Order: sequence, then C-alpha cells, then structure tokens
Amino acid sequence: MNLVRKQPPFFPSLIDDFINTDWNLKVPSFSGTVPAVNIKELDFQFEIELAVPGMNKDDFEIEVEDGVLSISSTQEEEQVNEKGKFTRREFSYSSFRRSFTLPDSVDPTKIDATYKEGVLLVLLPKHKEAQPQPKKLIKIR
Repeated sequence: MNLVRKQPPFFPSLIDDFINTDWNLKVPSFSGTVPAVNIKELDFQFEIELAVPGMNKDDFEIEVEDGVLSISSTQEEEQVNEKGKFTRREFSYSSFRRSFTLPDSVDPTKIDATYKEGVLLVLLPKHKEAQPQPKKLIKIR
C-alpha cells in the first residue's frame, strides 16, 4: 500500500532528458579541495600527515617562514587527443596550500618530510628544552 501517489512530471520526459543529459562532455576539473590532515603530538615531535594520493614527491613545496609552515602543490595534467585534422587539448590544474603556525617548541631547522603510499608525512622535532625531562629524585638533607 502506497501512502503517496506519484504525480506526473511537470515537464514532459523529452525536455527532462534534454536538461539532465551530460552530453558526454569532459569539463576540466579545477579542484579547490584541500587534502585531509592529521596532526599528532608526541613527546619528542609533532607529526603532520596529509592525504595526497596520486602525486609525486617532487610535486610538493614545503617552506617555513616567520613561524608558519606552508605545504603547497601545483599539478598540471595535459591530455592530447587527435581526431582527423583537429587537435583537441584539455588542461587540468589542481593545487592546494595548507599553512600551520608552528609552536615555539618546534625546532624549524630539523623539519623533515617523506612521501609514501599517498601520504605526505612531515616531522617537526621539538627543542630539547620542550621535550619531557626524566623524573629526578631530590634527596632531602
């Protein structure tokens, strides 16, 4: 038993099909998405992980300026299809930039990064003074 009766469409199906067809057009995507990030604080360092699959390590630029860590990438993809006497070219650009304010406990001279299996890992070591100190017992005299 149906509680709601289906109403006939306002537009005839021919017009509806015309409007909702994608016409097999490939429109270049201008991705404005920003990769997901995980930030972990450990005793001796911070770890920043960015999910950026399908890229190469040479696609990234990591810089530190005025206490701000910036990770950016610009990727250009060119597709060329030849059909008869015409050549069709489609360009696709994707880029992102993530910036993080570094805490004073981070030693900016020892920052390191690796890219493996679609994850960019940036290691931010802490200054020795900011690392946890071992417990010290003090004798009472």
